Amino acid sequence: MHPVQESKPAEDFLDMTEKGMAVEGNPQVSTERLYMQFLAYGEARNLQALVQALEKSGLEAVLYEDLNDPRGIGLLFMNETPAYFLDKVRPFLAAEPFASLSTKPEYTMFGRTYALGREMDLRDWLLEKPRRTARNPEWPWAIWYPLRRKPEFELLTKEEQGKILYEHAKIGMAFGRAGHAHDVRLACYGLDKNDNEFVIGLVGRDLHPLSKVVREMRKTQQTARHLQSLGPFFAGRVRWQTPLPAKAS
Repeated sequence: MHPVQESKPAEDFLDMTEKGMAVEGNPQVSTERLYMQFLAYGEARNLQALVQALEKSGLEAVLYEDLNDPRGIGLLFMNETPAYFLDKVRPFLAAEPFASLSTKPEYTMFGRTYALGREMDLRDWLLEKPRRTARNPEWPWAIWYPLRRKPEFELLTKEEQGKILYEHAKIGMAFGRAGHAHDVRLACYGLDKNDNEFVIGLVGRDLHPLSKVVREMRKTQQTARHLQSLGPFFAGRVRWQTPLPAKAS
């Protein structure tokens, strides 16, 4: 029997901030987050028309060619305000040339960035790093997928959860340090029709290392024993992306 996670005081439940590591004794606290939405479509016969529409839109986005559907695409949008996806993205996609495409709702994902409390630069972690990762022109390949843990995982103690998550994280960090694969991690509690909890984006220079990350993760305690569901997986390559801001000289 595992010991049950102790109940948190009410003020912890009501705290809506993200927290990073204290810097020189000063706590890092933020209410800002980056939201991302992934959508997939079929019957995209004129990719250049889609690119031109995205270029004119001013939206922060990435357009992927679907590896497993010769007429399929994936779209990733990002913004710091959830209303943006209803006020800007929704009417954009309801008009041509996207209105004529066939939707693939099974691939729809929506999530938000979050902090674990160990981040040295909280604002960069929440807002800028995910943008740099998803829109890096040197990392064109991507795999996006949702996941859901078994409910029992939430009843484990913080120490047990920490060991399980660290084993999982070590693999991702090793691939990242080697330059093989980089990730975007989003929380989607209550935002997903299938009750998924996280959205994961793996991006890199080549496809094979991304596939290998998924394979190696299968061997961890989290995946082998504590996952309820994983996927579906979207694999693709960037056709167009909003350029990142030029670095200050």
